[in-house]
Amino acid sequence: MAKPRRLWLDWTVDRALRGLLWVALRLPYRWRVPMMGRILRALGGITGYRARADEQLAWIFPTLTPAARHTIATGVLDNFGRVVIENYSTADQMAWAERWVPHGPGLDACEAAQAAGKPILFVSGHFGNYQAARAAMNVRGYAMGGLYRLMNNPYSNAHYIASIEGVGGAAFPRDRRGLAGFVKTLREGGQGAILIDQFIAQGALLDFLGQPAPTALSAAEMALKYDTLLVPIYAERLENGLDFDIQIEAPITHSDALTMTQALNDSLAARVRAKPAQWLWIHRRWKPDRVKADHPPQAD
Repeated sequence: MAKPRRLWLDWTVDRALRGLLWVALRLPYRWRVPMMGRILRALGGITGYRARADEQLAWIFPTLTPAARHTIATGVLDNFGRVVIENYSTADQMAWAERWVPHGPGLDACEAAQAAGKPILFVSGHFGNYQAARAAMNVRGYAMGGLYRLMNNPYSNAHYIASIEGVGGAAFPRDRRGLAGFVKTLREGGQGAILIDQFIAQGALLDFLGQPAPTALSAAEMALKYDTLLVPIYAERLENGLDFDIQIEAPITHSDALTMTQALNDSLAARVRAKPAQWLWIHRRWKPDRVKADHPPQAD
């Protein structure tokens, strides 16, 4: 059970967040989105997010100059602020999603699977706005549910879950009951979405952006077990800061879970290298000290 002091801090942070969201949601969508980007840029130093992004950028791209890392980190904070308010503006997000026409080499396979009632497991990462991709597909007749990780702040979970469900499809927590519901959706020929770029301590040690990153094999394992189409999907933010390019890549060929998951990592890594400011560098993806402890070198 969380300590009373921690719960008090969580409650205070949640109330501050709710207040900020309430104010932002009173503004027109075109104003509130860039405003939240500016706010997160301003708070980057106080929250420690800027330092965390700079640290991880230096770890992955050691040749980048401090000025280049600063520029990317600023873009990361701006994108993060926009994502937060976009995902809480579900009615507006769904209306704008009518403008975002999905395309790419995997679209025909998805259309055929949907028409035939076959399951589709969409995979993305914290790039651009992952929920924008769900919105764009769901306004076009899909029912892409989401598998999510509960927030560390228990007071924020209720409105966080509501924001996930607001764009259609069910929201499934990453626990035994949630996974059972997610699997049931796939077994019944539905669609689900999962993010591949979270640190999973006991996950397989696979390459991501040139460094070992513990990665869950669950997406590939479910695709193999339930004969599910495994499709990378991305919502890349466009220059106007409000619209997205929804790109659906070709389905990952079924082979084995390790090979398929590495292909997913490689797909996301290519996106991050091309548009580094659109990936969430403020979350700790690698944790090299933890990796050494959890995955000690094996003796020959």
